[in-house]
Amino acid sequence: MDNLIVHVLTALLYASVLFLIAGGLSLIYGVMRIVNLAHGMLYAFGAYVSAWAVGAMVVRWPIVALYALLPVGALAAAGLGAILEPTLLRPFYKRAEEYQLLVTFGLLLILGDLMRLLWGPYPLSASQLYEALGSLTIGDTIYPNYNLVVIAVGLLAAVGMWAFVYKTQFGVVLRATSQNMRMAQALGINVNRVYVQAFTLGCFMAGLGGAIIVPSQGAVLDMGVDALIMAFVVVVIGGLGSLEGALVGALLVGVVREVGITFFPEVELAVLYLMAAVVLLIRPAGVFGRP
Repeated sequence: MDNLIVHVLTALLYASVLFLIAGGLSLIYGVMRIVNLAHGMLYAFGAYVSAWAVGAMVVRWPIVALYALLPVGALAAAGLGAILEPTLLRPFYKRAEEYQLLVTFGLLLILGDLMRLLWGPYPLSASQLYEALGSLTIGDTIYPNYNLVVIAVGLLAAVGMWAFVYKTQFGVVLRATSQNMRMAQALGINVNRVYVQAFTLGCFMAGLGGAIIVPSQGAVLDMGVDALIMAFVVVVIGGLGSLEGALVGALLVGVVREVGITFFPEVELAVLYLMAAVVLLIRPAGVFGRP
């Protein structure tokens, strides 16, 4: 029973981070119809900024105050998104999807080189925050308390996004724009402003995922590509453009990955890709996606 609790918590930990990445990716696609291949690098950018901020202040600030620096990475990713959307992406909205894929892929490479230029090729860490919270004992297993914080942040983000999209006036505007951009524009909605706000929010979610995971894993250059691949597995299963799909897909991937690591570690990734392939064959739009 104790081992089961640990496995469930580990699956929820992975699902929480995946939801933040995949949820932002789905939000951007749902509103703007852009498959953002650079989304994983925004996750990595949030991780690097948070790790750098904590490292710069670790001598000056007490450990408790350093936790307040973690959202800096999410805010930095959101600020970068607010700059990129009107300057780089907006001219490609009316062009074929191939142009959008090429420009976001180019952005992925540029952001990767930018992070290498700013922080070098070596990993950055904020492990002081991870160690400061200590751990608890579940049966014979020692489980880090910080992982519970990550799970709580993922849960709060899921509830917050649902309330924001379905219970606020801006959420109504957001859904109206995603369903019929021309009609929304005819009704007086500033579509360009909605686009930049949606893109900024999606980037904030990706940056938040990187910020909260960096104390336990550190920031490395390839983490954005790995995160993007798994985020696409999630949205393929749940449905690109659906927040509910991103949540369900993240939970499924988290559970299947944990089961695979526990019982079939050699084929863990193969099982995830096979699950995505089966969903594509049965329901190409995903479980919650619209054809």
